Amino acid sequence: MSGTREAIAAARRLVVKVGSSALTTAGSGLDAARLDALVDAIAHRVARDTQIVLVSSGAIGAGLAPLSLGKRPKDLATQQAAASVGQLALAHAYAESFGRYSLTVGQVLLTSDDVVRRSHYRNAQRTFSRLLALGAVPVVNENDTVATEEIRFGDNDRLAALVAHLIGADALILLSDVDGLYDGDPREGATRKLTEVLSESDVDGISVGMSSSGLGTGGMVSKLAAARTAAGAGIPVLLAAASEASPALTTASPGTAFAPADTRLSARRFWLGYAADTTGKLRIDDGAVTAVVRRRRSLLAAGIIGVEGDFQAGDVVDLVDTNDRAVARGVVAFDATELPDLIGRSTPELPPEQRREVVHADDLVPLRR
Repeated sequence: MSGTREAIAAARRLVVKVGSSALTTAGSGLDAARLDALVDAIAHRVARDTQIVLVSSGAIGAGLAPLSLGKRPKDLATQQAAASVGQLALAHAYAESFGRYSLTVGQVLLTSDDVVRRSHYRNAQRTFSRLLALGAVPVVNENDTVATEEIRFGDNDRLAALVAHLIGADALILLSDVDGLYDGDPREGATRKLTEVLSESDVDGISVGMSSSGLGTGGMVSKLAAARTAAGAGIPVLLAAASEASPALTTASPGTAFAPADTRLSARRFWLGYAADTTGKLRIDDGAVTAVVRRRRSLLAAGIIGVEGDFQAGDVVDLVDTNDRAVARGVVAFDATELPDLIGRSTPELPPEQRREVVHADDLVPLRR
């Protein structure tokens, strides 16, 4: 067994994410047998003194049958209505199922605001910490009832990666209707399953598709993105089928394992790189890309060749290269209106009050690609 799988099997704090297609069907809503099988696996792992946070999709899917909806609605209002009905059913089903093991469930509904705004982020951290200390199993979902297109996570895979870092998890397990990552669409044949992903180069050029169930918003695209996010932040990840939840949560033997980066990002640097909203772009030349990404230096005005967006000092912006590829993200020290007069100029050429870094190295995170 690889070191990554051993780390996942030995994790003392774990985030488990399960997708809609693993819990619900369009015609019948929640599948009690599937949900109980998942809870069985989680409860057995909790009995081994592991703290587990469950990120569960399925609220909208659970609300379809009670509202006589044959398929997932496309308009936001009906999605929110289905989530309102389904979230109650989902929470009740989890409470009853975990109750078989005398485990208490705590429901945590999040919007992206709760991880983008630092004050909300800290509040969420405290809530999870206290629930776990009290022996409860937090069950997390995006708050679809009030989320809008502007504030929604878009999929619970990304949410799971963010929660894993937020709570300081030792590992992340993503469970869905596929049994791992393939180098192509397995429905088309002639594909190979990757059992271990050791670096970014292992997944470069892999073409992955969306879910065909019609129940979720993710698919392999979001799962791969979430796995790369968590692994890049230093958290080992296992991608496996929900039908293999038991071995996934015991030996971590099925599916695809993603090796973590050598260094785990601090909460602030993770927030900068993966959770914060950006409000603009700084286009930088090749020399600045090398300084920022490889040498981890601050960004100076001399390296900037263009400015986009309407931002203020203290906002988070993307740093993009000449091909418009985001290479880093950081907190800008100037308003957007100030920068046009500064770009391309060396520090001695600037007025004394403006002789500072545009983005300081301590407030800058290179993006793992």
